[in-house]
Amino acid sequence: MQLRINHTTTFTYDGKATASYNQARLTPVTTSEQIVVHSRVEVSPKPWFYEYRDYFGAVVTAFEVVDPHDALVVAATSTVQTHRAPLAEPTLTWADMGTREVADRWTEDLVLPDLVTPPHDFATRVKQLAADADLPGQAARAVCALVHDQVEHLPRSEHAQSHAAEAWQQRAGVCQDVVHLVIGGLRSIGIPARFVAGYRHPDADPAIGTPVPSEAHAWVEWWDDGWTAYDPTCDAAPDDRYVSIGAGRDHDDVPPLRGIYSGASTADMRVEVEVTRLA
Repeated sequence: MQLRINHTTTFTYDGKATASYNQARLTPVTTSEQIVVHSRVEVSPKPWFYEYRDYFGAVVTAFEVVDPHDALVVAATSTVQTHRAPLAEPTLTWADMGTREVADRWTEDLVLPDLVTPPHDFATRVKQLAADADLPGQAARAVCALVHDQVEHLPRSEHAQSHAAEAWQQRAGVCQDVVHLVIGGLRSIGIPARFVAGYRHPDADPAIGTPVPSEAHAWVEWWDDGWTAYDPTCDAAPDDRYVSIGAGRDHDDVPPLRGIYSGASTADMRVEVEVTRLA
């Protein structure tokens, strides 16, 4: 499937911003499951910028605007060819998860910072799921199903990102919260897990040539002799409608935009995402 993604973020200030320094992670990565045909990031007012790949492999567009401005627009356009394989069957055993080849190699994907630390009652339920599963991959699927069934998905426009523990307590959160909760649960039972940021076409069978409103999306990958992707928000394996921007330990490693500005005291932010199937 070939998809075009238009992602526009507009900042409107209550006065003049005298300087703005930012990092944008809005360019999809080329992997074995997706090929970036074309990508472009445009900023207005015209900035000074450069690109690099960060520690986790995401493409970063760093830019700065030093002329006074009352609005900042960041527009990213990408065309991506996707071809995702079906969900693989679990292979690694619980004993494998404790070996140096897994536990030491993926130690960064086993830590539990505050953003993903699971609450006690959730961690207890996850441990029971692990005890009932013959293989870690089976437990991972069960954790995803638990979170999908228990946590209501809220549109990003209606809810701010929170910690995993808060999402579990409220039984509601955006997709990033859902993924953080799953990551914390998996890591608590010794399964390396990471956060994947990207986009998803919302239609099950997208019509060719029809632009559809969407939003930034997130899903999880856990290690099972290779990274296994799963979307706990939708309780389904990612298919060709998914496009990845990058992966990290949690959302803070792959934010779409991060930066600072000086001058105006407050700013309003509006984000618009549009996905179109091209072929």
